[in-house]
Amino acid sequence: MSQGASAKDNFRAGLWLMADMGLNIWAISIVKALGAGYPAWQIVFLRALTGLVLILPWLVRQRHVLARIDRVALHLFRVALSAAALTGGFYAVAHLPLAFYMTMNFTRPVVLVALSALVLRETVSGARWFAAGLGLVGAFIAASPGNVPWTPALLAALVAVLAGTGAIIVTRQLKGTPPVVMMLFYTGGLALITSWPALSGWQPVAAGHWPFLLAVGVFSQAAQFCFLRAHWLGDAGFLGPLGYSSLILSGLVGYVFFSEIPSLNTVIGAAIIVSATAFLTYRTARLRTHAASAN
Repeated sequence: MSQGASAKDNFRAGLWLMADMGLNIWAISIVKALGAGYPAWQIVFLRALTGLVLILPWLVRQRHVLARIDRVALHLFRVALSAAALTGGFYAVAHLPLAFYMTMNFTRPVVLVALSALVLRETVSGARWFAAGLGLVGAFIAASPGNVPWTPALLAALVAVLAGTGAIIVTRQLKGTPPVVMMLFYTGGLALITSWPALSGWQPVAAGHWPFLLAVGVFSQAAQFCFLRAHWLGDAGFLGPLGYSSLILSGLVGYVFFSEIPSLNTVIGAAIIVSATAFLTYRTARLRTHAASAN
């Protein structure tokens, strides 16, 4: 990620980030439309297998790097957490309103504060704890029983947030690992770890559904590239607030394609969560700026 990016680079980064959000929304929309008819494990397996095929040429070109793989246990732990996050997320999005699902996803920075303190023993200031608490209040408002029924889908969304945040923490521990190694373990590992539950409980795929289910893998893999490109070009302080537009985008997609109207509780909860995560993003960027100035 660049430091002190120019206005032109930030503009280009913003376009890459918008592409990332658009591709992710379309992938999630396909899962929402078709996911109730197939086991979540099966969709995750197809998504990972498609992604693995797409990155094979890159893996072949970078095969010399793959000979120097270390910290295998951490890689496998990251894959297990990612598998739980994706499976829980795919199940949740198939059974919950799209805007609500995206709102819950925005609690990850809030959960990251707590897990960083508990797992990594990082020092967390009172202001950051307050923001984390505020974000959780927003989550409770959005997930109140009168707004969203407390079903297995809600539990799956919680698992997705916790496991996804855990995967971020493990990724921090793998800092310095070549990207090709990270991608191989993530994509190949996901395909491997989900193969048994997916194949053992396989549901026959309708011919007309194959292009859409394979598109989930294509869109997700392309979105990951766009995300990395955006954060390579632009400043986190610029990209952070722009990311909140995915809530608006998901709300529009939910309304137009699934006839979903976000409830008042979802809107209020989303506003509180966005405020908390925006503060955390701003404070993190400010601390990094001060640290860079000191050095």
